[in-house]
Amino acid sequence: MEYRSLSFGNIKTLSARERRNLVLVESLTDPDAPAPVWDGASSEAFGMLCGRIAKARLNNRPVILSIGAHVIKRGLSRLLIAMIREGIITHLAGNGACSIHDFELAFLGGTSEYVPAAIEDGTFGMWEETGRWMNEAIQDGAKHGRGIGEALALYANARPERFPYLDDCVFYQAWRNGVPATYHIALGTDIIHQHPIVDFAAIGQASGEDFHRYCASVADMDGGVFINFGSAVIGPEVFLKALSIARNLGYPTFDVTTANFDLIDLGDYRASIGYDDPHYYYRPRKNIVNRPVSRGGMGWHFAGDHAQTLPHLYAKTRTLIADKNHASG
Repeated sequence: MEYRSLSFGNIKTLSARERRNLVLVESLTDPDAPAPVWDGASSEAFGMLCGRIAKARLNNRPVILSIGAHVIKRGLSRLLIAMIREGIITHLAGNGACSIHDFELAFLGGTSEYVPAAIEDGTFGMWEETGRWMNEAIQDGAKHGRGIGEALALYANARPERFPYLDDCVFYQAWRNGVPATYHIALGTDIIHQHPIVDFAAIGQASGEDFHRYCASVADMDGGVFINFGSAVIGPEVFLKALSIARNLGYPTFDVTTANFDLIDLGDYRASIGYDDPHYYYRPRKNIVNRPVSRGGMGWHFAGDHAQTLPHLYAKTRTLIADKNHASG
């Protein structure tokens, strides 16, 4: 049987410079601003998590931060960059949308289109600069054995005239500071997959390289911390597979700390639940909070808006690290 396949060759694109953006570099959160009110900031569990992050970094153990795209869309790029520069984060992982919003902020100074209107006439996601430049970067990166994060950073670094906002670009600052930024792609989910020059083999190759690099970080996680902010599917699924690979290869990964931050309140998230409970199908509960620490370590879930929770995580952790450094010095 011969199956139909739709060609993308005649897809029409528009300039992103003509678009109204909902997120602007001018509105990004200042890392030194007081953290917004969040009820969980004073909890014993949150204090213990921050203490474990500080201990991990003081002992030169990894802290992996996995994010969903709304961390970028909530204007938190500068906090992520501060955590990278200060050595709190040793690996940043995200889905494809994370890289796209970050890339658009770097060249355009804005990101996040208004989708309800654009989907009506087929213009949603059809942005020439975003689609062409990112696909060019990924295709070149695949040819040279690079992951998506590194490929995007090198592409931007070679064309500074196109990217006036690199100081606020997370994957670029990660690259500048020697921190892996890896992007784990589900084909067909991202707007750059709609562009006429898309090469899915190149995307798979580069994202596959990122997964290998991610697995290397996870394999080194004994005594380390894994934190997930708002990735409900890609983040927890990729983490669990990487953890299984590490354990299959004999790496000690049982003294680990995990934490999940999201809007959803899970109640008693350590209680056993069955297939009839909708929370059973919320992947972070199983894949991040509970299953990875079944033989040691500790996992937590925290409910709250990223714009509240991430500033508190950064502020408390950096204070603990500074205090412990001062005490030991």
